Amino acid sequence: MVNRVAFVTGASRGIGRSIALMLCRSGYEIVVASPEVENNEAVAAEIRACSGRALTLNFDLTSLDSIKSGVAAALKECGRIDVLVNNAGITKDGLAVRMKPEDWNLVIQINLTGAFYTSQQVLPAMMKERWGRIVNVASVVGQMGNAGQANYVSSKAGIIGLTKALAREVASRNITVNAVAPGFIETDMTARLPQEVKDQMASTIALKRFGTPDDVAAAVRFLASEEAGYITGNVINVNGGMYM
Repeated sequence: MVNRVAFVTGASRGIGRSIALMLCRSGYEIVVASPEVENNEAVAAEIRACSGRALTLNFDLTSLDSIKSGVAAALKECGRIDVLVNNAGITKDGLAVRMKPEDWNLVIQINLTGAFYTSQQVLPAMMKERWGRIVNVASVVGQMGNAGQANYVSSKAGIIGLTKALAREVASRNITVNAVAPGFIETDMTARLPQEVKDQMASTIALKRFGTPDDVAAAVRFLASEEAGYITGNVINVNGGMYM
């Protein structure tokens, strides 16, 4: 069996780090792609410690040149990219009536446009191999909306639409495209919230707790696997029953 290579954007921390490590434990070589160079190297060291192979990339989703050169470098070094996980994302929250154009544009650029261009660069190699998995990390708010996040919600709803469009385009080449939509997950971002805010958020979840990055990573690992070969164009909700 060939050694599968997984290219994970935003793999330097949080959910992306968990995805990279879980795929490593499942036997994938990992491309750790993010602009956080020091964190990239720390994650790569963890991957190598579990006997995995890792390549790090200073990967800037606001730059098409960076995306093109990064994917080309990964293909040259690893010889193939079998799995793409479009995980990278940012927030720039604010009420729509006062949202700055630059905050709208940056969130759409990184979360949605960056995912599209990365997919576009990776797909030719997958099509040549006639095998591939693209897993896009969306969000529960892309399905249900959220006040103060018009830019982020739009980007994640767009990710779901992109998933469905690409799934139809590349299915004939044995490439599947799916999304995972996390709910409230324990990350550095949520750790900074006051306890009463976290309690209020947890009360809206059927399971009455936040998820973990590994909960999301497990869904990504499944969608990246051989066993998920007859699933495409779908969204797996990892939200504890917050949205059904």
